[in-house]
Amino acid sequence: MQILLGLLIGAVIGLAAHVALPGRHLRGAALASFAGAASAGVVWTVLTWSGLGDSPLTWVLAVIAPVVTTVLLVTLVTRSRLARDDADRSRLPV
Repeated sequence: MQILLGLLIGAVIGLAAHVALPGRHLRGAALASFAGAASAGVVWTVLTWSGLGDSPLTWVLAVIAPVVTTVLLVTLVTRSRLARDDADRSRLPV
């Protein structure tokens, strides 16, 4: 049941990353939330299966993983979209 808290925390962290990082008009609003929830869920599951269970380390890593994942993903998606848009603008006639 506690994994639901981890998923919810991951989704909220992802949403906060979407709002806080620049270029949010270039990506979908659900991308960062889903990535945050997925990374928190995977970390929570792996740590639970490895025997850590209700350890504070599980909570700490379930918060750190979505932060790292969403910031990297959102940054890379935004850069990729900007580069692709620039390439399309230079290729198409005005």
